Amino acid sequence: MQKVNRKKLLPWSFLPWLILIIYPLRHVNWGLDLWDTGYNYANFQYMGTEHMDSMWLFSTYLANAAGNFLMKLPFAGSLIGMNVYTGLFVSVLACLGYWFCTKKLQIPAWIAFVGEMLAISLCWCPTALLYNYLTYVLFLACVVLLYLGLAKKKNLLLFAAGLCLGTNVLVRFSNLPEAALIVAVWAYAVIEGLESWKRLLSETADSDMGFTSKAEIKGRKTDASREKRREIRKNVGRQVWRQIWQQTLWCLGGYLTALAVLFGYIHLRYGIGNYVEGILRLFGMTETATDYKATSMLMGLIGTYVENLYWVIRLLVIVAAGMILWIGANAVADGKLFVKMSERSKLWSGLRLLLQKGANVACVLLAIATLVWLYYRRFCSFNFFSYDSMLRPGVLFLMLAMGIAAVRILHPKAPKEEKLISGLMILVILLTSLGSNNKVYPSMNNLFIAAPYTLWECWKFCRLKATTIVCNAGSLLGGKTVPTQQTASQQPAGKTLKLAVSPLPAQAILAAFLAMCFVQFVGFGVGFSFVESTGAREVTAQVDNNEILKGVKMHPDRAKWLEEISAYVNENDLQGKEVILYGYVPSLSYYLQMPSAFNPWSDLRSYSIETMKADLAETAGMMTEKGAARPVIIVENAYLEFYRRGEAALVDLAPEKKLDEMGKARKWELILEFMDEYGYEETFRNEKFVIFE
Repeated sequence: MQKVNRKKLLPWSFLPWLILIIYPLRHVNWGLDLWDTGYNYANFQYMGTEHMDSMWLFSTYLANAAGNFLMKLPFAGSLIGMNVYTGLFVSVLACLGYWFCTKKLQIPAWIAFVGEMLAISLCWCPTALLYNYLTYVLFLACVVLLYLGLAKKKNLLLFAAGLCLGTNVLVRFSNLPEAALIVAVWAYAVIEGLESWKRLLSETADSDMGFTSKAEIKGRKTDASREKRREIRKNVGRQVWRQIWQQTLWCLGGYLTALAVLFGYIHLRYGIGNYVEGILRLFGMTETATDYKATSMLMGLIGTYVENLYWVIRLLVIVAAGMILWIGANAVADGKLFVKMSERSKLWSGLRLLLQKGANVACVLLAIATLVWLYYRRFCSFNFFSYDSMLRPGVLFLMLAMGIAAVRILHPKAPKEEKLISGLMILVILLTSLGSNNKVYPSMNNLFIAAPYTLWECWKFCRLKATTIVCNAGSLLGGKTVPTQQTASQQPAGKTLKLAVSPLPAQAILAAFLAMCFVQFVGFGVGFSFVESTGAREVTAQVDNNEILKGVKMHPDRAKWLEEISAYVNENDLQGKEVILYGYVPSLSYYLQMPSAFNPWSDLRSYSIETMKADLAETAGMMTEKGAARPVIIVENAYLEFYRRGEAALVDLAPEKKLDEMGKARKWELILEFMDEYGYEETFRNEKFVIFE
């Protein structure tokens, strides 16, 4: 029997792919979130206008449809099962990014792998929020298709990129700004036009070499050559405009095709009027949720970068000090700047070697001191269960990525394909955060190209070696530089200055910063699991009487709360009954398998008081006119105690929070009126929840 070669069956090259698939699933059974996770799964399970707010149904339609499909798969009847399915979207992002970086950008595999691991580790957002992760998948696919379509001149790929962007509008309506990726199409056409112009001008210059005298060449340049240059400029300009229009139309065609197909489907199923009504409410919610205003979102985004300039400036000063230290030490070691001593002197040779080696060691020590200083100033922390461990390094990493990309775009010798991916990377970082009130956090959640690319450019920079510049003393004031190959005997005596210039100080500090990022990002990825905008802690207990939560580890207090309320729901057969939730407990709709009567998260600012009045009136009408059962009302106990004090409780609040709390108080009054009118009574209470029936 022929011996099986196991290396061919499972090559080592497959190992990175396996890790990138499994690593995003590390926290599928870790932590219990009462906010976003269960809220989104409830919307997936009870998708439709009957149990969902139409505004969120239509503004995140494809995300809800994808989640609803996942709910029908095997093993999807539990929180862990759904976490696995949604976590695989992160796996797709990592694998697609790894393939693109290694196969198309030719980034070394180990650098691409480390970059993808860092990108996964920074995914702070719960995977249940498919309107984010499905957005990132389509956004990444669009970038890949756009790059390949432009670099390889394949218009069908540009059409496919447009399809991805058009589809993304139905994943999350705030993805509209992603259409700004068309700027990359225009910019690449200009870059190609400039290269074509330079090439043609060079060919024109070469043709001038056929003349035998300088006078002939000069005359040629003043008449026919100038006319030819003008003609070249016109031809290249026409070529650029033709390329821009052609490629833009291909992208736009895909974009509009996706919108037409999806809007047609929504019209047939729900009616386009209902869709428009839901989207108009989305625009109107900024009256109460002011942080969703375009100005607020933009200022929050800019403000984060401006705030981080505090650290950028200080790090640049440290780098500059290191450069001066290195140059000064090597200038002294040269023996011509401050000291005149025979080069044959053994003492001077030893001192020279000591200074040169000492300068290198000083750069390393400076980098270590910089790290110590950053940690001492609480630039980040080792509390990996919180955002403090990665926020400032993450923002600085974003700024580093965009800075490197800008340098490569402006570098005259950078290949046009590198300029293209650099521009796309800047657009991805900036556009990902637009349409969100989470400042730069979404951008840190979507670094599946930017992280490997940035590490690759840093790796190339860190491999640069020191250079020695031999210049005339007057060159510091504008003189000419003498070639470095010139020997000492050929140099004008007493008029030369030999300066060694090295990127070592910048390399050492950059390497130290990247090492910090690796520790902080990986630590955050291992230690953080989203629980109500913070991180899970003390995940040591489980709930035994709830099939949805089976196997999920959580804080002992949470396990106690959920176990008690699950026991009551099981004993009284409340599963399947409609529920009205209030008090930042929207996940109970999914965890207890009780569909919401209208909106599981009724105390959100984006859910207006007028909409809640209409929904309560509709619920009351269903009860009185059609004999529908009264919905169960579950309230967070802390909110109940807070609002029982009335407006007097608002005295202690900060002024900027009063309006928000007053709005919630009015919503609570509506619920109280509803309960009084239909004779609700308290039937269950524990430390966290209160049930009225």
